[in-house]
Amino acid sequence: MKTLKTLLVDDEYSAIEGLAIRLAAFPQIQVVGHATHVDAALRLINQTAPDLIFLDIEMPGKSGFELIKQLQPETCPAIIFVTAFHQYAVQAFEVRALDYLLKPVKTQRLAEAIARVSSASETQVATKQQLLEVRDILLNGQLNQGKDSPPIYRIEQEKLVIQDGHHPAQLVPYADILWIDAAGDYMCVHTSADTFVMRARLKSLIKETLPTDFIRIHKSTIVNLAHVTRLEPLPNSEYNAILINNKSLKVSRTYSRPLKCRLLQKAKD
Repeated sequence: MKTLKTLLVDDEYSAIEGLAIRLAAFPQIQVVGHATHVDAALRLINQTAPDLIFLDIEMPGKSGFELIKQLQPETCPAIIFVTAFHQYAVQAFEVRALDYLLKPVKTQRLAEAIARVSSASETQVATKQQLLEVRDILLNGQLNQGKDSPPIYRIEQEKLVIQDGHHPAQLVPYADILWIDAAGDYMCVHTSADTFVMRARLKSLIKETLPTDFIRIHKSTIVNLAHVTRLEPLPNSEYNAILINNKSLKVSRTYSRPLKCRLLQKAKD
């Protein structure tokens, strides 16, 4: 088992101490230093050449993403982000982070993340080309391409990142999602094969995340228009939306007219 020289970077020293205590249970992890800000972390990276960094994102002065921006692609260590904020998950995976842990970190998730790093190290998954892509994404916001090149693949344009802090992140293609419904502060994301649970609010999903084919049909339900086959009228100007898997979803009166308009427009297109 390869020993992984590891740095801990977090602006809260208590978080560093807590993580160090947990990491002591993993014999493959050798903590070689810690830092509470980016500049100190860069000095330690130059001194110790770590294999792995547990990296916070929001820190005074410079963020964890700014730290990665300053690393050489060919020598960039494996990165596991550790943060209290779920909204950076997409950006984290765009820069090829091997995992994204939400505070407080669960022991099982920590073990899964370390196993992933060990596997990547042994099989050399993190190739030089991947590391070059990391730098290009951070410095340019996109991979270097000419004007006539096809659109760049970006995770948030194609897939929904689902991270609950307890399991590895799931990347679910938007095209596979049939509908999403609310359960308190959580969302149930339904595909034809699975149901995924994520911590989010319906309003923010519609406004900030989901493509335009997703439309609200009830105060607690969003549907993917691509999977609606027909509408069945109900009393009081309400409908049932029937999906391709024969699932029936209630469409409230408030949202019935916008839904019908969108479906008619989609049929014309």
